[in-house]
Amino acid sequence: MNNYNINKVWQKLIEHEGETFKLIRGKEFVYAINNYAVIPNTTNFPIHKSNFEKALLLMPLRSTKEIQSLCMGPSYVYALLMDDRITGGNENGQ
Repeated sequence: MNNYNINKVWQKLIEHEGETFKLIRGKEFVYAINNYAVIPNTTNFPIHKSNFEKALLLMPLRSTKEIQSLCMGPSYVYALLMDDRITGGNENGQ
C-alpha cells in the first residue's frame, strides 16, 4: 500500500493546467481541467479524476501496461502521475 493522496495530486494537476507534458514516447501535450476531468489537447475524450485515483493505488508505476485495463487514457495518466511536478514534490504525493 502507498500513501498517495488523490486530493493533493488533483490539486497539483489543477496548478499545472496548461503546461506542457510528454507522453512516454515523447509526444507533447497540454491539458485543461473541466469539472473533475483532465482533457488533453491531443484527444477528444476527458479523463475523469477517478482514473487517476485508481492508478495511484499502483504507484509508483513502471509502465502504462500496469494501468491499461484499469483506466481510460493510460498513457496520459501515466505521463502526468510520473511527472515530478505532479507527484515529485513529495515522494508520496502528499
